[in-house]
Amino acid sequence: MVITEVRIKLMEDNNERLQAFCSVTFDDAFVVRDLKIIEGTKGSFVAMPSRKLTDRCPQCGCKNHLRARFCNHCGGRLDEDRATRDADGRAKLHADIAHPINSSCREVIQGAILRAFQEEKDRSKQPGYVCRYDDYDSDFEETFSGYTAEVAQVKENENLRSHGPHSPRGSHVQTNPVAKATAGERRDHEFGAGIF
Repeated sequence: MVITEVRIKLMEDNNERLQAFCSVTFDDAFVVRDLKIIEGTKGSFVAMPSRKLTDRCPQCGCKNHLRARFCNHCGGRLDEDRATRDADGRAKLHADIAHPINSSCREVIQGAILRAFQEEKDRSKQPGYVCRYDDYDSDFEETFSGYTAEVAQVKENENLRSHGPHSPRGSHVQTNPVAKATAGERRDHEFGAGIF
């Protein structure tokens, strides 16, 4: 596995601990986004992309973040000390979405990212500097919209094969009393009134 590209988005506020966001491309084929470069007590380090952990309200079953003091759905009070804790006693509030399995892999990834971070900081001082990080969003949107169009076409083809020909509009047998009414017969208070 080779890191083929690292893109950095520098943060504008230099007083914050969060210094930059970045994305890493492996083998020109697989991208991991939303890694963070954070200023720690011993220098900058890379935090892997993560999600907030949730649990369910004991009263209504709605999901809430572990720091929530009240349920987002029913408003019931939640136990503030319900997060699991690590060996140091710190509450575990996030779970990594993607992360290296061993320290040597982490060092390779972190080294490449921190080198790219330094290069990006140097480039940002040049006149006409443009951040390349945002380019991924447009690439992703084009790819995703092309993918969704392909999926829609496949589903449409499957529906045509599995259903057979459709009857002309209005010739279906309908059992729903609201559906039996014509557009002129629908009342304003009925479900679906005015949808034609």
